[in-house]
Amino acid sequence: MQSLKTCIYTESTNTIYFCDADKKRKYLQELINACGNRMIKVITGMRRCGKSYLLFTIFHDYLVGNGIPEDHIIMVDLENRRNMALRDPDVLLNHIFDRIVDKEHYYVLLDEVQLVSEFEDVLNSFLKEDNVDVFVTGSNAKFLSKDVIISWTR
Repeated sequence: MQSLKTCIYTESTNTIYFCDADKKRKYLQELINACGNRMIKVITGMRRCGKSYLLFTIFHDYLVGNGIPEDHIIMVDLENRRNMALRDPDVLLNHIFDRIVDKEHYYVLLDEVQLVSEFEDVLNSFLKEDNVDVFVTGSNAKFLSKDVIISWTR
């Protein structure tokens, strides 16, 4: 099993920052606790520290294990070359909204969202959706920008 790194969760900015050590239960619980808060959940940290594994494996397995249907978990790995077309903000939004086909709850998991141009606008598009919870990872310093944090918490 891949080792995760310790993170620091900052409630005021709804952001998880990764450092060192293995505390995956704590971080999974932080994600669980953040579900339904109508905010974009951001997991950020250095490259290769376990953000994607936390989101796409541990959190995904938790959701499925708790009865969330696979078709209500929309996962997009934007670092994968096969998904390069989804780096276009309009293509990504259409891809996601085409999969939201009912009023049930959906979980959108986006890996390395900073690769999408205008990603702030893409994420802000989800803030008024009552049945969508969005979780994203990113390795870019842009995630630490006050402007991004403020625009995501309006």
